[in-house]
Amino acid sequence: MMAVIEPLLAILAVMLGEFTRLTKQVLDIVRKEEICRRLMSTPGVGPITALAFRATIDRPERFGSSRAVGPHLGLTPARYQSGETDIQGRVSRCGDELARTALYEAAHTLLVRSKKWSSLRAWGMNIARRRGMARARVAVARKLAVILHRMWADATEFRFGKEPAALAA
Repeated sequence: MMAVIEPLLAILAVMLGEFTRLTKQVLDIVRKEEICRRLMSTPGVGPITALAFRATIDRPERFGSSRAVGPHLGLTPARYQSGETDIQGRVSRCGDELARTALYEAAHTLLVRSKKWSSLRAWGMNIARRRGMARARVAVARKLAVILHRMWADATEFRFGKEPAALAA
């Protein structure tokens, strides 16, 4: 049995070493990038999400408005229109898959794991209560894309919003 397990453990050790090296590389890149550090001030957004968003958008002035970033990343419903038929379908999934997935994961982290109150989290939880958690994640991911673009374009930090009086007291 040891003849089978020892090579597998050696492979696992090499893979963990490479994973550690790549993680350090990503963190070094993010530390040097002012834009990525600013984007990471948003709850749920980590180094991978910040780098993926930065690489996908490239230049924020390409977009006329921040609302155009959601459709560019495929975070809007696909539509089928013909005559009187107008069907809104699932998420269109056009655009960069890595950035879309990273934003979806960031939205999940913001809704589920984040303990700090923000108006974005409250808005997402309200959608989750009405429409379900999966739709809330997509909606929050789209809104995160808009917020991250605006933060980048305006060179501002994330604003958590004003806590409601009932929660503040």
